[in-house]
Amino acid sequence: MSAGDALELPGLPKDEGGPVFRAPWEAQAFALTLTLFEHGCFTWKEWTEHLSAEIATARDRSEVDDGSRYYEYWLAALEKLAAEKDLATVAEMLTRKDEWDRAARSTPHGKPVVLPQR
Repeated sequence: MSAGDALELPGLPKDEGGPVFRAPWEAQAFALTLTLFEHGCFTWKEWTEHLSAEIATARDRSEVDDGSRYYEYWLAALEKLAAEKDLATVAEMLTRKDEWDRAARSTPHGKPVVLPQR
């Protein structure tokens, strides 16, 4: 991580009440992105370019820009960057997504979701 990248790293999004995320997965996507950046998996410039491209694509699809889908764009950018950098293949990500979906659907409400061991 270069000094220039560190200066551009965002702080945790928050308002008067504290951290702002609509759902736990948003906070996890945010944390994963920062962790991958901190481990040198990509530069902050690469990250911002991917996120900007996702937002531009949404705008091209005439999606309403009310902020409610921001972390969907964030996650899409992260998935594409991870595949581009060979951090995970698209097939691996789809398999893991399916495993999470099946585990979540089979977990009783209020209990932790447990993924199968690999």
